[in-house]
Amino acid sequence: MRSTRSIEILCLALAALVLVWSRAILAQPWAVGALLAAFVAAIVAFRARRFFPGRTRARLLIESWSMVSFITGALWFTGKSDSPLLNLYLLPILLSALTLGRRVTFAQVGFVCLCHVLLATSLLGVDVLSLAYASRAVGALAPIMIAAYLTTTLAADMTEARERIEDLAQTDTLTGLLNQRAFNEAWQRLHAQAERERTGYALLMIDVDKLQAINEAFGHEAGNSAILMVAQCLQRSLRGSDVAARFGGDEFAVLLPGATAEVADAVVKRIRNHVYKTTLDLRARMIRCSVSIGAVNYPRDARDPRDLLAAADRSMYRDRELRRAPGFARA
Repeated sequence: MRSTRSIEILCLALAALVLVWSRAILAQPWAVGALLAAFVAAIVAFRARRFFPGRTRARLLIESWSMVSFITGALWFTGKSDSPLLNLYLLPILLSALTLGRRVTFAQVGFVCLCHVLLATSLLGVDVLSLAYASRAVGALAPIMIAAYLTTTLAADMTEARERIEDLAQTDTLTGLLNQRAFNEAWQRLHAQAERERTGYALLMIDVDKLQAINEAFGHEAGNSAILMVAQCLQRSLRGSDVAARFGGDEFAVLLPGATAEVADAVVKRIRNHVYKTTLDLRARMIRCSVSIGAVNYPRDARDPRDLLAAADRSMYRDRELRRAPGFARA
């Protein structure tokens, strides 16, 4: 918004300067004065906090079109289609390209082209259907079109790169699941919602059994394959509303919104079955993995998230001790 304010002030200053130098303000003082006053009032209104609060896109849309309209009015008083202010259209066009997307930008470019034709028709001796006008219009408008295309393309690439960076900041590079930080943020939101709506949820802590033994027997790449396999089994076992994350190393965590203890037990069994039925091909050997899982419920087992996590960890360790899982076995 600060950049937009700077663009608006620059647009106003340049237009006012040319209007004074061209003596247009002396020829039609009331009309030119009204144009400048209207745009100044618009700038002041745009800076008001009550102007579309929280709706930045709508605000930018109105501001960019206001600039286009103001520039068109300034062109009328400073030579119409031959005005030295024609390239001033680049300011709102670039603003739209960077913030509002390709559709709005090219709609403005189309409007600018239409205005150029209408302004040219008001000039004596100009035939807008002639080749001479067409060549002159292309020369004048082509930089605006090229700037709009290149800037919208650059803005799209920047948006894609930013989304990619944000995605990498939230996901584990090996498994594609959420990382611990993103999981904790999702957990905070779910916990607050459960407290507010007086509902429950389940938390699962999952550990790949004897991963160190796999690493020692087959190498760290085999261990990574085991971790990736468990992550894929988790994704096949969960609903779309469930949240799964890699907590680091060989540990995973899962949130089951609205799940009762019975639902959590069913999900635990489904995860175990998927993991056991999925084998790893390591050095021409078919290896089966297993996992230890601790399941707890809010608010039955604990009301504080830290206590709930500690309870899930204890449940996971008890599960490992009770089953005494061998970790991996040949299929």
